[in-house]
Amino acid sequence: MNNEEYRKSIEKLNAWAYAYYVLDTPLATDDEYDRLYHQALDYEAQNPSLVDVSSPTLRVGGEVLDGFEKASHLSRMWSMEDVFNEQDLDDWCGRVYKTKRDFTFYCEPKFDGASLNLIYEEGVLKQAITRGNGTLGEDVTNNIKTVRSIPLSIDYKGVIEVRGEVLIKKLDFEKLNKEREQNGEPSFANPRNAAAGSLRQLDPSVTAGRKLIFYTWGVGRNSLDMPTLSQKMDFIYSLGFLSPPMRVVTKDIGEVHKLYQSFIEKRDEIPMMMDGMVVKVDESALQEELGYTVKYPRWQVAFKFPAHEKSTQILSISLQVGRTGVVTPVANVQPVDIDGVTVERATLHNFDEIERKDIRVGDFVTIIRSGDVIPKIIQVQSSKRTGAEQPLLRPALCPICQSELLDEGALIKCQNLTCDARVEASLIFFASRQALDIEGLGKEIVRTIYRASLVKSIVDVFALKEEQLLTLEGFQERKAKKLVKAIADTKNSELWRVICALGIEHIGEVASKKLERTFGLDFMSATSEALSQIDGFGVQMVASFQEFVRVNSDLIKKLLEIIEPTYAAKKEITDNPLKGKSIVLTGSLSRSRDEVKAALEGFGAKITSSVSKKTDMVIYGEDAGSKYDKALELGVKLLDESGFERFLKDNALVI
Repeated sequence: MNNEEYRKSIEKLNAWAYAYYVLDTPLATDDEYDRLYHQALDYEAQNPSLVDVSSPTLRVGGEVLDGFEKASHLSRMWSMEDVFNEQDLDDWCGRVYKTKRDFTFYCEPKFDGASLNLIYEEGVLKQAITRGNGTLGEDVTNNIKTVRSIPLSIDYKGVIEVRGEVLIKKLDFEKLNKEREQNGEPSFANPRNAAAGSLRQLDPSVTAGRKLIFYTWGVGRNSLDMPTLSQKMDFIYSLGFLSPPMRVVTKDIGEVHKLYQSFIEKRDEIPMMMDGMVVKVDESALQEELGYTVKYPRWQVAFKFPAHEKSTQILSISLQVGRTGVVTPVANVQPVDIDGVTVERATLHNFDEIERKDIRVGDFVTIIRSGDVIPKIIQVQSSKRTGAEQPLLRPALCPICQSELLDEGALIKCQNLTCDARVEASLIFFASRQALDIEGLGKEIVRTIYRASLVKSIVDVFALKEEQLLTLEGFQERKAKKLVKAIADTKNSELWRVICALGIEHIGEVASKKLERTFGLDFMSATSEALSQIDGFGVQMVASFQEFVRVNSDLIKKLLEIIEPTYAAKKEITDNPLKGKSIVLTGSLSRSRDEVKAALEGFGAKITSSVSKKTDMVIYGEDAGSKYDKALELGVKLLDESGFERFLKDNALVI
């Protein structure tokens, strides 16, 4: 085989593979494919410098990895706002109409898989990155090369991010689980978990052995000059990517509603798991004009399918104790499949809810699960009762530590701060992303080190040593070093993170930031009167905060000594046009409402919740309602976001 014959063989192999794996219409027998494949492989072995970047031989194998490296997307991968009924969709459409009346809808299925970003440069696949937090994900390039529906090279030379969903067909999912059961391995809960788990195999040959497919739904960074998303996607599909089974471009909202019903009717016929329909604004210029909220693009929504309901029986009710001591009842039910997920447990919320619905052990009940929402019981099928059902008695003792419980009506609490369940849950929250964000200290690691008695409180975390971790199963030197370093890196964390990490009931991220801004390191000595002056702090929050500080003052002081948190010192407010002004915020702002509020308060403004004659200014965003109308009626100064930005710029103020 010479070089020309080799290149032609690669073209033929790729065409055969695309027809077999993507189009499901084989053009050659397995024997023909294997013979040509090995001829190409022999040529590559003799001419390693001439290997074609799109050769199918590059799709299988590769070194087994120690772990996945973090990688940044070239442009952010956004989440999508969910809507659940026609009115929600019409409301979203109405918000778009405020910017432009004449626009086109682009509709396609919403597949339930693992989101992935592919980066191509000079026509070659350079990197494949999981969604992660939208900015930073994991580099899974070696594994992704084994997915046959992802081209290794494309006929486009610019830099482009191609985005989509890695999926496994429902039939292939069932086969995979049967194989795992036969091998004594745990089954995957659903096709999405199977796809995500397959994507993150450290051995690429394992990924290659699973029939993953990739459906494209968008682009990130690109230099395509088409004026609409549908035209861009037509071009992407022409490069060899899979297109969805249904796509519609229309200006008629009624057609969108009809398409949604069609998707629901056909959801069981489509081979992949589908949990809704995505509706997007097609025009690129209007997308840019609509922009983004803190979390979502304003130009697209996910129209989710209705929740699936199933009937099952309550086998028992167990009690869980959370980090704040609240005892939560959970129903253990006869396993039932709901939309590809085996449901065995459902939340019962609290004891008042159990009494209101008259839920008993042995009852047949209707259970629902919608998307990622925790399954819940919506109805007791009382007509099926036999008389053998048993009501749940309100517990008097903690199921974990057996100490006396405090019954507050709807909530029942364990007051024992040393209760194992409270301590373990507190440690998990302490290390979580919304608190101190200690990388590598996830739920299972926390449980392992706690049950090995290496830590008994959050303070003990900072005394962990590498040699202690090395005594635990699953810990090697690299992993132990990495965790100890991640813990050490929390030194000088922001004060609000430390306050939030304490896990005080009713005191989350927003309240923690307010405490930092108001009191700094003096937050522990804040009086009830001073706390009550903070916007949003009610009687319950104040009491909860002060009780926690009173009981845990020594622990908090020790923690502050170890971490030495940083905080923004309270500055003397200089004269500026906002100082002393009464301002109301209304509507959806592109910045976080708390961020804007904090900045305005930093300039000496007072943020109020209602518009009156004393209001100096109303800053409004999308969907401004009655407060906007009231400001117009009273003649109060109104500024939209762009007007507010100009106001800040004109007065040399920076948020």
